[in-house]
Amino acid sequence: MKKAFTLIEVLLVIGIIILLAGAIIVAVNPGRQFAKARNTQRATDVNAIYSAVLQVMTDNQGSWKCTAVPDLPTVTTMIATPGGVDLMTCLVPTYLPKIPLDPQRGTFDSTTGAYNTGYNIKYDATSGRITVCAPYAEINQTICRE
Repeated sequence: MKKAFTLIEVLLVIGIIILLAGAIIVAVNPGRQFAKARNTQRATDVNAIYSAVLQVMTDNQGSWKCTAVPDLPTVTTMIATPGGVDLMTCLVPTYLPKIPLDPQRGTFDSTTGAYNTGYNIKYDATSGRITVCAPYAEINQTICRE
């Protein structure tokens, strides 16, 4: 007698392989993993900017003192120049080695010095709260520090 696999056995093995492959692809989704890595970088950058602003204020007995930016914006404003608030002159190199840039949307032109961090800042004068956010966070994540 000849031994062989039945059609049911072959289809069952193919079905199991498809299920396992699907589970592995979902678990190791590279697009999602890259988005998580970019969000981790954004959270690190937001914390760095927030901490640097607080250090400036701590060094000045709780008030913001920077000749280039006399007042922090009281509405949500992009940290950029032109078209936003230029915090680079206040923070770099004393409080930050370089201005953090969003991994996907941040830009810096070394020729003109123009930049857009991709992060924004807001100062609430009544509560004294500073909020730094990454508006381009991925995977429906909110990245803010206040």
